[in-house]
Amino acid sequence: MKDLARSKESKGDYMLLIAVVLLSIIGTIFIYSASNYSAQKTYNDSLYFVKKQVIGILLGTIVMVLTAIYDYNKLKKFTPYICIISFVLLILVFVPKIGVENYGAKRWIGIGGITLQPSEIAKFSLILFCATYVSKNPEKTKTFLGILPVLIMGGATCLLIIIEPNMSITVCVALLMITMLFCAGMKIKHFFYLIIPAVLGGVLLILAEPYRLNRLMAFINPWSNPKGEGYQLLQSLYALGSGGWFGVGLFNSRQKYSFLPFAESDFILSVIGEEIGFIGLFFFFALLFFIVYRGLKIASRSKNIFGYILAVGITMIFGIQTLVNALVVTGSIPPTGLPLPLVSSGNTSIIIFMAEMGILFNISKQGSLTF
Repeated sequence: MKDLARSKESKGDYMLLIAVVLLSIIGTIFIYSASNYSAQKTYNDSLYFVKKQVIGILLGTIVMVLTAIYDYNKLKKFTPYICIISFVLLILVFVPKIGVENYGAKRWIGIGGITLQPSEIAKFSLILFCATYVSKNPEKTKTFLGILPVLIMGGATCLLIIIEPNMSITVCVALLMITMLFCAGMKIKHFFYLIIPAVLGGVLLILAEPYRLNRLMAFINPWSNPKGEGYQLLQSLYALGSGGWFGVGLFNSRQKYSFLPFAESDFILSVIGEEIGFIGLFFFFALLFFIVYRGLKIASRSKNIFGYILAVGITMIFGIQTLVNALVVTGSIPPTGLPLPLVSSGNTSIIIFMAEMGILFNISKQGSLTF
């Protein structure tokens, strides 16, 4: 019986890895569908975004294999260095000739022909910091003073990201921080102490910037400015509505022909819905939910608190981003730019998420799995 238990512990959750690879392949197919026209028109290469994504997947796969075989418990000793690097990269975004500005926002670092989005790394550094901190003394989460270091780390990360500006990632980081603390044992009253100021802070951030207020108005009534702030949301709804039950067919999207902005990245879900319809989206979201389910299962079977918080954080940021992206493209919340994990175009995002999935597998390999 002991040998059997040991065998189960050593196998790991290969179903998770299969789902991750499958989702990234599906994402690449739809990136081609969503971008081939605009890529040909802009770069004279219909495979421009696909080539970049394939490179990202290959690099991500290499990193995923490495994190899958490297003992995740040893990551603790790298926590201070990863956090420092994360903050340095977030600051470098604002340095002239290093930070790259697109559409009025500085969210990337450009070195030669390579661009990097530090906020993707910052999300992982927060997860690692919280897991390391809580694992040293889990009882600290029972007091407000005990959770203060995590709040400071998360607050500083949110501050640097919001001034880029990037409200969507800021919201995700804030939700991630609160979720991890809650799962670590934070008291309900402390949970409300954080939620109420967070909601009020969100309202103030919207009112502080005219473009955010305009987006809110576009969300309430996109027809009030159909060629301005409401344009992208309306085009997304047109795409989803055109898909109906069974879709217009793979590669047959009409909205990708310069109608829907960022069709290959933030709004790729709109194109997916247009081409495969409601039934196709049901199975697509089943795959996304499966990854979240396996991640939570791995967390519940982790052999220590460090692995538990690490697995919760990785799973929750995947789930939070998926949920927010879906709510945005369906017009359920005000529009904001946020990639769909492992699907949207963007090398930094897919490399980091695949690395995190490798860590999840590593945790499952060392946990007492009974899948």
